Amino acid sequence: MPTLAEKKSTRPSRPAPELIFGDLWEFDPAPETADPKLKPRYDLFIGGEFVAPKSGKYFTSINPADELKLADIALAGRDDVDAAYAAAQRAFDTTWGRMPGRERAKYIFRIARLLQDRAREFAVAETLDGGKPIKESRDFDVPMAAAHFFYHAGWADKLDYVAPGRRVAPLGVVGQVIPWNFPLLMLAWKIAPALAMGNTVVLKPAETTNITCLKLAEILQDAGLPPGTVNFVTGAGETGAAVMGHSTAAKVAFTGSTEVGKIIMRSLAGTEKKMTMELGGKAANIVFDDAPLDQAVEGIVNGIFFNQGHVCCAGSRLLVHEPVADRVLAKLKNRIRVLRVGDPMDKNTDIGAINSKEQLGKIAALVDSGVKEGAEMFQPACKLPAKGYYFRPTIFSGVSMSHRIAREEIFGPVLSILTFRTVDEAIEKANNTAYGLSAGVWTDKGSRILKMSVELKAGVVWANTYNKFDPTSPFGGYKESGFGREGGRQGLLDYCKLA
Repeated sequence: MPTLAEKKSTRPSRPAPELIFGDLWEFDPAPETADPKLKPRYDLFIGGEFVAPKSGKYFTSINPADELKLADIALAGRDDVDAAYAAAQRAFDTTWGRMPGRERAKYIFRIARLLQDRAREFAVAETLDGGKPIKESRDFDVPMAAAHFFYHAGWADKLDYVAPGRRVAPLGVVGQVIPWNFPLLMLAWKIAPALAMGNTVVLKPAETTNITCLKLAEILQDAGLPPGTVNFVTGAGETGAAVMGHSTAAKVAFTGSTEVGKIIMRSLAGTEKKMTMELGGKAANIVFDDAPLDQAVEGIVNGIFFNQGHVCCAGSRLLVHEPVADRVLAKLKNRIRVLRVGDPMDKNTDIGAINSKEQLGKIAALVDSGVKEGAEMFQPACKLPAKGYYFRPTIFSGVSMSHRIAREEIFGPVLSILTFRTVDEAIEKANNTAYGLSAGVWTDKGSRILKMSVELKAGVVWANTYNKFDPTSPFGGYKESGFGREGGRQGLLDYCKLA
């Protein structure tokens, strides 16, 4: 009978830790298997029913992970937008606008619960449509969308406390346009407070991500929402312009690029419409020498790579205290070497597909500009899928404020690293941008965090974390990042009249 020593000698030897790190064992694929229950064709949702566009025209929705067709989507024209606004006005005048808050709350709670019941289905649909990893859709996007409906349902019968000492009333019909980076969550951000306040809605999703919006229409039907309370029209820029500029709208809410936001504001100048705009961002993530560096590195990766940089508040500018700059850069390089880029439906995937071919081209052009302007680029060696729109996680060091990659919104997994010596220099560099949506601060000193939160011109400042959201907390920006707030009591105030 072999001895214990002899047994040990026959076991296969394991590589040293550094070799394991350099040549990771591959995970077996772990694809999400839930059925997204997609339809081959999606019509417009107007007056509580799915209706064909008056023009009879449709466009194709593409899966960015493999470039295959998902569904045909209705192309709404101006007549369809007129019909949606007419249905919304009728619902406001006859049912929703007159309904007591406690009754509205029942419908909104029902929407939240139905979304929870179909969470896996919606997560898969969101990933197929937008390209983000399934674990992002499953663990954040869908649960947070449901949380917004739950939170605002709780407000619906307590509106007397939104503005103590003043009376609130709904505005009427609200026109809304949302972007492609968080299709379901942005929809919840927009619709939930509007409904809680007693408004009705006409909403247009982004041209490349319509499916979860139209699937939510099925939930609205199942919840028994009065016909016309929420209407969805799909299409491109012309459809969005018709929604934003419609004479029936008492308020418009837009989330998207700063350039388009400026066009909308110019077109509505001189009207009585209320507006909220959540526009672009170029967030600064600031790491001081006393920060918990390993925790900070995870926060940095979460803020820019796990979401493909597809968030307007992505921490795409990293400002690092000079004494720890080399250590932080080395840790970041080691960290992104092990990120897995590939099939978004695989639960092992960290970085999925870029939303569209057009967006992939914009990212590549800005990265090329960084190389030409002298920044030092690092990309890990990783094999990208043969089909689909993918981009390697990218780090630029030696970046200055004059580089385009430090000034322009990239909306991709690209991080620019700048250094600073003093607190005042960090503040100056962080604020040296046209944007002011968000920022992050990593330090062990509470007093420094409080100083930075006051000095940084950003709507949200995270302390020793990044990209943390909650329905109770307002979100919005300064300068060219827009105005108005979404979430919390402040977000509700943007959807009501005060008397």
